[in-house]
Amino acid sequence: MDSVSQLALGAAVGVAVMGRRVGVGKAALAGAAFGTLPDLDVFIDYGDPVSNMTEHRGNSHSLLYLSLLSPLFAWLLCRLPGQRVHWRAWTLTLWLVLVTHVLLDTMTVYGTQLLRPLTDYPFGVGSIFIIDPFYTLPLLLGLAVALVRRGTRGLGANRLGLWLSSLYLGWSLVAQWQVGLAVDRALAAQGVEVERRLVIPTAFNTLLWRALVITPEGYLEGFYSLLDKGAAPEFTAYERGMELYPALAGNPHVARIARFSKGFFKMSERNGQVFVTDLRMGQEPRYSFNFVVAQRHAEGLALVRPEQFSERLELSRALDWLWRRALGEPLPPPGQWASQVR
Repeated sequence: MDSVSQLALGAAVGVAVMGRRVGVGKAALAGAAFGTLPDLDVFIDYGDPVSNMTEHRGNSHSLLYLSLLSPLFAWLLCRLPGQRVHWRAWTLTLWLVLVTHVLLDTMTVYGTQLLRPLTDYPFGVGSIFIIDPFYTLPLLLGLAVALVRRGTRGLGANRLGLWLSSLYLGWSLVAQWQVGLAVDRALAAQGVEVERRLVIPTAFNTLLWRALVITPEGYLEGFYSLLDKGAAPEFTAYERGMELYPALAGNPHVARIARFSKGFFKMSERNGQVFVTDLRMGQEPRYSFNFVVAQRHAEGLALVRPEQFSERLELSRALDWLWRRALGEPLPPPGQWASQVR
C-alpha cells in the first residue's frame, strides 16, 4: 500500500496496544515510524530497474526477518527515557506494526515476498488497489480523534478506525469473488480458452474491477462495475507478442518479469526496441512497469541494459472515465475512450 496508509496503520496499531501505557502521542509516533520502515527498501539500488522492481517488498517484508528484528527494535526504542520497563510490550507492538504492514501489502497485486528466505515467491491477493482512500480514511479519522481527545473515547475511536478499515479489506475480498464469478461466467459463455485470469480493482475503489485473461492467442482485458446491473463483462482482445519471447526467454530480466508477474506479461516491439511489460499494473495501452530489454539490429536482437518507461493517461481524463465507468456507464476501454474525447 501507499506510504500514508502504512503510516496510518502503524500509528493506529501503536496507539491500540501502547496508548494507555506510554501515551497516545508516543505510541502513534513509534507506530508511524516503524510502520513505514519496511518500505525504505525503495532507496536501495539493485543495479537496474527490473531488479529494483522485483526486489522491492523482498527481504524487508519477510515475516521471519521482521519477527527476529522486532525485539532488537524494541530494545533500541527502550533506550529512550522511561521506556525500558515496556520492552516486552514494545516488542509485541512493533511486531504487530511490522507484520500488519506486510499483510496489508499482500492484499495488493504487486507481490510481497513474505516467506523469504524460504521462498522468494511474490504473494499478492489483489483485492485492493495500492491507494484506496476508503481504506485509509477510517484509520486517519480514528487516529485524529485519539490524538485530540485523549482517554477512553479517543482510544475507542482509534479502535473503530482499525475495525472499519479491516472490514473494508474483508469487503474487498467478497467483491473480488463476486466479480470473479461474473467474469468466469462470461468467459465460459464466450467459449474462451483461459490459461490464467486475474481480477483486480481499478484505482482508488473496490466498485470497478479490471479482468485480465491470458489466452493461447494473446490476452483479454475487461472492466466490470458492481453497478453494471447484471450486464455481462465485455472483453477486448490484444496481442501478447509471444513470438518475441523464445529469443529472449534466457534473458534474466525477461525471465524475472515473467516469474514476478506470474505469467501476466507481454512482449512488444516499437521502433526497433523490444519491451517486456507487467500487465497487472496499469491498463491498455499504458502500464507502470514497462521495460526496454533488447534492440533490433540487422543481425538480430541485441540485449541492452533495461530502461523503464511508464505511460499514463492524462489524469483528468483518467479520473473522468474511472468515475463514470464505476457508476455503471457503458464506456469503451480507457485507451479507446481517451482517443475519442480528444
